[in-house]
Amino acid sequence: MQTIPGIANVPEVYIVGDNILSPIGKTTAENLEALKNGLSGVKQHTGLAMSPSPIAAALFDDEVDIDKNYTKFENLLLSSIGDIMEGNELIIKSKKTLLLISTTKGNINLLETEPHTEALNTRIALHTSAQLVANYFGFKNAPVVVSNACISGVLAILTGMRLLQSGQYENAVVAGADVVSKFVLSGFQSFQALSPEICRPFDKDRAGLNLGEGAGTIILSVHKKHPDDVKVLGGAISNDANHISGPSRTGEELGFAIKKALLDAGMTGHDIDYISAHGTATPYNDEMEANAINFAGLQHAPVNSLKACFGHTLGAAGLIEAIVAIHAIKEGIIFPSLGYAKNGVTKPININTTLIKKTVKHALKTASGFGGCNAAIVFSK
Repeated sequence: MQTIPGIANVPEVYIVGDNILSPIGKTTAENLEALKNGLSGVKQHTGLAMSPSPIAAALFDDEVDIDKNYTKFENLLLSSIGDIMEGNELIIKSKKTLLLISTTKGNINLLETEPHTEALNTRIALHTSAQLVANYFGFKNAPVVVSNACISGVLAILTGMRLLQSGQYENAVVAGADVVSKFVLSGFQSFQALSPEICRPFDKDRAGLNLGEGAGTIILSVHKKHPDDVKVLGGAISNDANHISGPSRTGEELGFAIKKALLDAGMTGHDIDYISAHGTATPYNDEMEANAINFAGLQHAPVNSLKACFGHTLGAAGLIEAIVAIHAIKEGIIFPSLGYAKNGVTKPININTTLIKKTVKHALKTASGFGGCNAAIVFSK
């Protein structure tokens, strides 16, 4: 077990396993290959029970069912975690391992199909799903649920990192998932926030976001398992205290989180080689994020958003996009930001539009969400 330089008894935290489950792939390798080929999971869908009008979204064509006793949301988690079980059985069965579940809505879709009873209240509770998943795999400790709007995935990784650094655990399995339902869709429709086509983050003609379904899982450990394991160096969160759904107009609050994450990681903005942005393609989010990147002095770093590839997967977004950033470090590649053609933000940022090969030693992942929450996390070789 290695410790953080200059800080006694605080272990370094490594990512020793990962999975992405999305409409364009069932494994991380399949998803990365799809990204290399410029594929998007976002398609036009018509005739859906959840929407009388067509929507552009990244939805699973087939049900992801491992066990009919579990909901679609839970099956996404079971499938994603199950993919990384091979070779990690001892980690998962250890009393020194914690399960963290990241989601925004969980089983909220059951409100649309089931009578409202006390039993339903229990069934849709996030801790119920978390415990069912923990029991399925045989985790020894009670699971932790992280649900804080669209920063949930990044926040869950940070929570796992800090619990490992505290010495309470040696490993953490961090899994996130969300499904698109009428409840979720109608909320974004009420904001008029959805794009009728594949979204265009940071572009002049962006018209809103695409929703997406998916799951992501990473295994954190204080024990390095492979020579190329990437480290979680640090992170931070902040809040705009601006509006329940609208982000800060200045971006300073996300900028503060980025600066604090860099400080926590022991580096400066000049050390960052790549930024995986939240990049929802809504007018206010992208402008705020460009302001924040400039506020933190990171306008030099290549930036992409993966929302045009996966859609906005809500509680899974931070995990899925973090995994892509981790493999950008491992493979020395940066994926393009699909849909970007003309600059649509007032502060300059370096949007990457092609698949490039580049040494990436340090990567930054950002996220923002309803309620004004912001998160930033740093990964490193």
